[in-house]
Amino acid sequence: MRPSLALLALVLAICLSSCSRYGRAKYAVAYKAHPNNAILVNGRAVAPRNAPLPVKRAIAAANHIQGLPYKWGGGHARLNDNGYDCSGATSFVLRNAGLMEDQMPSKGFLRYGRRGPGEWITVCVRNGHVFLVIAGLRFDTQGQSRQDGPRWRPHRRSTKGHVVCHPPGL
Repeated sequence: MRPSLALLALVLAICLSSCSRYGRAKYAVAYKAHPNNAILVNGRAVAPRNAPLPVKRAIAAANHIQGLPYKWGGGHARLNDNGYDCSGATSFVLRNAGLMEDQMPSKGFLRYGRRGPGEWITVCVRNGHVFLVIAGLRFDTQGQSRQDGPRWRPHRRSTKGHVVCHPPGL
């Protein structure tokens, strides 16, 4: 038997034995990634091949500052700072993607772009906080319990109480 067929047979045997040990599943769930979703590799996002250039630039900008510390007012007085708050990080990403010209405080994002979620980039803003969803991944300065700086977050968060908007065309 060829090595690839032998490996397939071994995997099939393991799967069948584990199913018989625990009983048969009543249903099977297959996960199919959406073609517009980025993936995380070692904490950095990788844009889908079919992403528009501004989306690829936004992901590259977010990767550039991801992991920096949370710094109140960070990204406002200095565009390239050593730490960012939520609106500074959002401004940095959107500015480097060519989707805005300057930075603004979180309240300013209440009037940004078009209402509703975007196909590629969504801005979620409420009084005092703003975060992005880019190609299906959340980029946020707020972790589960505190502000810890701009990071790609593996878990979605509620947008209840947020104004949801997007850059035109994205």
